[in-house]
Amino acid sequence: MAFDHRKYVPFQPIAKTDRRWPDKVIEKAPTWCAVDLRDGNQALVKPMNVAQKQRLFDLLVKLGFKEIEIGFPAASQPDFDFCRKLIEENRIPEDVKIQVLTQARPELIERTYEALKGAKRAIVHVYNSTSTVQREQVFGLDRAGIRDIAVNGAKLVKDLAAQHPETEWTFQYSPESFTGTEMDFAVEVIDAVTGVWRPEEGQAVIINLPATVEMSTPNVFADQIEWVCDQVRHREHISISVHTHNDRGCGVAAAELAVMAGADRVEGTLMGNGERTGNMDLVTMAMNLYSQGIDPMLDLSGMAEITEVVEACTEISTHPRHPYAGELVFTAFSGSHQDAIRKCLALRNEGDKWNVAYLPIDPFDLGRRYEEVVRINSQSGKGGVAYVLERDYNISLPRWLQIEFSKVVQQSAETNGGEIDSLSIHNLFEQRYLKVRDEWALRGYDLHRDEQGVYAEVTFGRESAPMRLEGRGLGAVEAVSAALEKRFGLAIAVEAYDEFALGEGTRANALACIRLTAGDKLCSAAALAEDTTSATLQALLSAVALAVELKAMGESQEAKADPAISA
Repeated sequence: MAFDHRKYVPFQPIAKTDRRWPDKVIEKAPTWCAVDLRDGNQALVKPMNVAQKQRLFDLLVKLGFKEIEIGFPAASQPDFDFCRKLIEENRIPEDVKIQVLTQARPELIERTYEALKGAKRAIVHVYNSTSTVQREQVFGLDRAGIRDIAVNGAKLVKDLAAQHPETEWTFQYSPESFTGTEMDFAVEVIDAVTGVWRPEEGQAVIINLPATVEMSTPNVFADQIEWVCDQVRHREHISISVHTHNDRGCGVAAAELAVMAGADRVEGTLMGNGERTGNMDLVTMAMNLYSQGIDPMLDLSGMAEITEVVEACTEISTHPRHPYAGELVFTAFSGSHQDAIRKCLALRNEGDKWNVAYLPIDPFDLGRRYEEVVRINSQSGKGGVAYVLERDYNISLPRWLQIEFSKVVQQSAETNGGEIDSLSIHNLFEQRYLKVRDEWALRGYDLHRDEQGVYAEVTFGRESAPMRLEGRGLGAVEAVSAALEKRFGLAIAVEAYDEFALGEGTRANALACIRLTAGDKLCSAAALAEDTTSATLQALLSAVALAVELKAMGESQEAKADPAISA
């Protein structure tokens, strides 16, 4: 078989029985570093131009990032030119550090410092690969040879920085492919590098531990981070950073567990763009913190702008189910989900802690409208349909009518396929329940109560030829029903009746909903009017109109089926 799992060797975790990180919780945001302009850019089919880079850089600043990797200036002229543009045009805010990447090679490090000349604050990020497979198969070096590359690079980084005292320098070192490196060797190289930079004497140092390729489960990565934090020298003087990738789909989880294990800083990209399956998604991790009541130290409230800029600069569309940012992530089509959301939202008061079923955060926080939360298709139920009518048209339906009308909507959705929008739902309700035919339009009524109950006189029909009926009953509905029974030969029994006062902003002040049986026919109708009595009587007339129509259709079919009746 071509699909043969036996060619792969399971990743061997480190032996660690004293792990402490599982009992930790994240209580504050890590330091964020956005690497969209380098790590993200190199993964694009079509790398960003200067205008796109500037737009994305400005967005990252607006969101609140204080450390932004802007490129690999020694590796390409566009990256070099962009670095110079930011510095010479004074486009870098005082509280933002730009970060640039370079391999631990003398000519590249020298070129890097040329690009950074005049910067007020900068992070020089130097790296070399330390993993077993790269050491043995790519470079053909032993441990000492790999360590020497790192140490020599660190020395040159320090020496060149000393020539530019006007800049506030931070040194960063990455043992690339850290997860594929023996842990004792990773610590050996890190200690050799910090031995050159001397963080204990005040030099700002970041040690970045990248899962260049995600090789294991997030808990194993957390073990590695905690082990290094315990073993490296001068831990209290250095910032431990992580840079996870998403090869196994766990980039965010690995970064979160790494922070629990002691990491101070996290590198990633907006929306997770990066090589192969992508980088750690900064939006997702930051919003995960936000959903737990932790200030992410980033302002992601304008999610629409974030997705728009990222899509424009990367030319990659956002998946509709992308966490927090996708078009459909707060949308419920399922009937049970819609019903739960509707009930929870109805119980919320201003200032309450967020606790709504199926919605981990308030969509409004990200600039999303509640109109997007409940959308209707053939999978939706009564709760969703009722919510749309309440939200968009201030129409509240009784439970029995929610159930009945949801079947009407479902049938329409199944017939037409796909989603059915709010206006179509309202049109269906109007056609099925609210539409009043001229011959059944209420023209006037007169109600009197005496010792025998209620006397009703009702006038309805076309204005040119109205019909006037009289009846008695214990209440208005019973009195008018009695009059209609007598006139049309129906046995009318009201099964359900509800009336609602409508809020401001509508022409009508009341909605009445009624369901009745007339013989063996079940008929429902609703009516809007300026007062509850008018709405009630019109709903009754409309329901009876349906019963009369059904009765006539039945008699017509019987006549066609029986030759004697036809004759």
